Amino acid sequence: MFNPSREQVRQFFTDAWARHKSGGVLTPLETIAARIMEQHPEYQADLEDPQAEHRDYSVEEGKTNPFLHMSMHMAIQEQVSIDHPPGIRAAHEKLSARIGPHETEHVIMEALGQVIWEAQRLGAPPDNDKYLDLILRHTTR
Repeated sequence: MFNPSREQVRQFFTDAWARHKSGGVLTPLETIAARIMEQHPEYQADLEDPQAEHRDYSVEEGKTNPFLHMSMHMAIQEQVSIDHPPGIRAAHEKLSARIGPHETEHVIMEALGQVIWEAQRLGAPPDNDKYLDLILRHTTR
């Protein structure tokens, strides 16, 4: 299993963005990342800033960590593509029909963050049933 460091994740995104902008050849994973980066113009300055690799994005300062945000998009897209946890693909499709795929990923991201936070706090594995329930609540609003 691949477990990249913070620096490796940031380097992956900045390298993929630079290659994308210059018209270079991208790997399939970089192509997915480039699509996500295009959907987030608010993060593109960070992707082009050589100091971003070392920057802290503190919640207290009201800053969203663009690398974490884009990584979560990638993780969610993988979960949906393999339907794990089971049912996430159907929940994604149902919610996407109402609010669009990108906004659906933001809803799922909130649910994923909550479930991971709770799992860490309790010292337990993430609760997949709660995760899906949090997502499905948005399909009926």
